[in-house]
Amino acid sequence: MKPLKFNLLEVFLFLTLYYTCAVAEEKIQQTERTYIVHMDKSHMPESFTDHSLWYDSSLKSVSDSASMLYAYEYVIHGYSTRLTAEEAETLRKQPGILSVLPEVRYELHTTRTPEFLGLGRSSDLFPTSNSMGEVIVGILDTGVWPELKSFDDSELGPIPAGWKGECQVGKNFNSSSCNRKLIGARFFSKGYEAAFGPIDETMESKSPRDDDGHGTHTATTAAGSVVPNAELLGYASGTARGMASHARVAVYKACWLGGCFGTDILAAMDAAVADGVDVLSMSIGGGMSEYYGDTVAIGAFTAAAHGIFVSCSAGNSGPMPSSLSNVAPWITTVGAGTLDRDFPASLTLGNGDKYSGVTLYNGKQLPDSLVPLVYGGSVSHSSSGSFCMAGSLIPEKISGKIVVCDRGGSARVQKGVVVKAGGGVGMILSNTDSYGEELVADAHLLPSAAVGQKAGGAIKKYISSNPNPTATIGPGTTKLGVQPSPVVAAFSSRGPNPVTPAILKPDIIAPGVNILAGWTGAVGPSGLDSDKRHVNFSIISGTSMSCPHVSGLAALLKAAHPEWSPAAIKSALMTTAYTTYKSGEKIKDVATGGPATPFDYGAGHADPVAALDPGLVYDANVDDYLGFLCALNYTPEQIKSTTHRDFTCHTSSKYTLGDFNYPSFAVPLETALGGEGGAGVSSTIKYTRTLTNVGDPATYKVYLHSQTQAVKISVEPATLSFSAQYEKKSYTVTFTATSKPSGTTSFARLEWSDGKHIVGSPIAFSWT
Repeated sequence: MKPLKFNLLEVFLFLTLYYTCAVAEEKIQQTERTYIVHMDKSHMPESFTDHSLWYDSSLKSVSDSASMLYAYEYVIHGYSTRLTAEEAETLRKQPGILSVLPEVRYELHTTRTPEFLGLGRSSDLFPTSNSMGEVIVGILDTGVWPELKSFDDSELGPIPAGWKGECQVGKNFNSSSCNRKLIGARFFSKGYEAAFGPIDETMESKSPRDDDGHGTHTATTAAGSVVPNAELLGYASGTARGMASHARVAVYKACWLGGCFGTDILAAMDAAVADGVDVLSMSIGGGMSEYYGDTVAIGAFTAAAHGIFVSCSAGNSGPMPSSLSNVAPWITTVGAGTLDRDFPASLTLGNGDKYSGVTLYNGKQLPDSLVPLVYGGSVSHSSSGSFCMAGSLIPEKISGKIVVCDRGGSARVQKGVVVKAGGGVGMILSNTDSYGEELVADAHLLPSAAVGQKAGGAIKKYISSNPNPTATIGPGTTKLGVQPSPVVAAFSSRGPNPVTPAILKPDIIAPGVNILAGWTGAVGPSGLDSDKRHVNFSIISGTSMSCPHVSGLAALLKAAHPEWSPAAIKSALMTTAYTTYKSGEKIKDVATGGPATPFDYGAGHADPVAALDPGLVYDANVDDYLGFLCALNYTPEQIKSTTHRDFTCHTSSKYTLGDFNYPSFAVPLETALGGEGGAGVSSTIKYTRTLTNVGDPATYKVYLHSQTQAVKISVEPATLSFSAQYEKKSYTVTFTATSKPSGTTSFARLEWSDGKHIVGSPIAFSWT
């Protein structure tokens, strides 16, 4: 949805709306939507003995088929119903009608992400509940806590006829644990047990039940049912819902307290394909290897070949470059961004300075009076005392005091447990260089707040320069409308692609910081054994949280366009993603404070409303993926290991990574050297792409935006005309390095537009 010049987009949208209004008017008139009809009860004709009869008569006068959804008696007098715009206008003119109002969707802000992603903006574009109910989202994770209201099935019809899965019985999990929402649940433990011995069933459930929380959180993020009055410890109160709240959920437990094992993962993926899921969400990651040695990539290829959209988390190893996991081109690799919601808490020092941190603590607060303040590194007998590791703090030096602990080395909430065990009364968690200004909220077990590196440095300087430093930590709150948002999370893994640099990864970012979703009843919100609090929802962060957002959005697109391939769905999400704020300013990277790049966010931040109508898509099928492997010079054995197919690359065919039909571009170039001023022989690369029209007939023109003059970009042809749906057209991009660049990377953007749609692709240049 994003051009680099936002004013140009406004012009396009205005002209498009003006041009299409007359054409669309008749269609709009015949499209039913919900209206609230407000009646003036005092105007009821005497011929009616009851107002309900009058309501019914007024409705029947404009529509023979419409029926009342609700009759209202207290807040207003009237009713709600489904009408066409023409019928609503006719009804509006009747005597006794106060108003006929189109229904407005109101969202309370708990998960926050449905509104943040715009899911309420254009409800007419979204699939119906019935079509959404035909889509099955598979979650490969730590299992599920089935008793949550997030798995309520009261609004769902029969289970899809093609479903072949099962509800596997095990400890604390019966066949009745599944329903029309949670239609399948299995567990896979043989690899885990082979490594660690038989599962200790006093510690974890040998069943699909979730003892960790991670799996329940991802499942409800992707497709949880609507749950009003959701919250965590008083924070983020409102209505929770998954991205595809009417989709079905099938859970595949392949991750245990000791980790996720490749044998179990592959068995789970195998079962998911056989069961008939439409989307497979996997918030897991491992080491980097070629695709024929990557369990997830291998399983995902077969899934994609069966028409299953596979999304995976990019990893939490950012901001280090080339830190990505799950980079196969048939996988949608998802990084993490922030929401416009935060949980601030105020910190006040003895010198009067105030700083803002974040917290999810909700227990007994510190007194308003100031409390002695110490730095963990100064009250420890360990060289790593600043990290407040277990056993590192001296109780006599922290008792009754607030302790400043550096982030890193151990779990954030665990540091608070260490402080509390030593007699400390509060904790300030300070970011180090590695984390910068990124703030992640936690459900601490004592008064605590996390602060950025700058604030942490100032607080530690105050401690070192004051003989009697003091401070206090105020209560946390929920704040909405935080700007700028989104920003790329510092922990989100970054490109370039460590396995195939010619494929730009990650593909996209989605909300992954401080995400509220369903939780297990087995552990408290901190995840610690010592946390005895029981909650139905928890707030956690990671690309594990952003991945199921995209999985749920893919389910929405699958319901709206069941004929689309996984590659077409990925393309629609990528080419409509945005990379600037409404002001036109580029999305920021919290790790640097400056603009983010395609190595951070891929194609940009997901925009599901735009993705429902992308105009054009870059489609790909099994043959394209086989050609991709041939371009990597894979042997027939390596190809079969990856794809489960006998295939030999044709010696007469030319296979190039540049011609693989991907929605983004990664372009390696040789630095032009020699001669005065760095001029020399240019490096030229040509990439060919094919676009498929999934909209109405239209003519698209190409637009180029580049940050560097070191590369000349040309596109042939510069105009593509489509006369029918699913018509395909190809184009070639020529990249010519004409001068020595100022750095080793630079970026550009290629967009096709018909005035209504913008089909955008990031371009990443790297020089060697």
